[in-house]
Amino acid sequence: MRAFGLSEAGPVRPLNEDRFVNAEDLQLFVVADGMGGRTAGEVAAGVAVESIENFVRRSHETSDFSWPFGVDPTLSLDANRLKTAVHLANRRINRLVEDQDDYCAMATTVVCALVADGHLVAAHVGDSRLYLKDADGLHQLTEDDSWAATVLGAKTGNGSAPAVRHVLTNVLGARPDTLVHLLERPLAGTDKLLLCSDGLHGAVPHDTLHALLASENDLETLAQKLIRSALDHGSRDNITVLIVGVGDGDHGA
Repeated sequence: MRAFGLSEAGPVRPLNEDRFVNAEDLQLFVVADGMGGRTAGEVAAGVAVESIENFVRRSHETSDFSWPFGVDPTLSLDANRLKTAVHLANRRINRLVEDQDDYCAMATTVVCALVADGHLVAAHVGDSRLYLKDADGLHQLTEDDSWAATVLGAKTGNGSAPAVRHVLTNVLGARPDTLVHLLERPLAGTDKLLLCSDGLHGAVPHDTLHALLASENDLETLAQKLIRSALDHGSRDNITVLIVGVGDGDHGA
């Protein structure tokens, strides 16, 4: 398995508040899109990716750890690990929000993928997305926690006014508790995963994403093409892409 991530501030914003983790040794991949102005968004996203990686790493290396939010017996061990990691990130960010006035409005989205033995476990909060490119096409595996998707029932929200489309209904850090969406599914050796912030998927049409992912196997080149496509389509937000090649084929590192 190989992965490559790339993040770009974009043409408008002075700071890049996106963060990502490419932990190939754990087969853990995370993208977070912070919000809150000044440096707060970047703090929230940084805390999120750090907290998630730390718990997944700790729970991978030893069985001597606690489950502060309990264990769901209907989920696999890896799904419980990822769910707990995201809840811990939410709690840590929320405590910073409560304790420091400068962080009163900060929060972040997050999307995570944990792969083991050809099996995908994913978790997300907010509108950062996970896509799967397989032999049948490109599939959006996550559904946005946005006003358009949650209230209006539009998966992409492209038919809604932008002001409505970008209103989030669920993020990390805003409340002591948050809803963590989970999914599990098998993967094939030729699959690609794409984790991204809305700076990419909010600008680039689905068909264009599919064409790019289908046309290029070198992951670094593909990441550069995706960022360039977002800029060419007028993205004004921070843009982050993290691409995972599931098989051992000719994917670039």
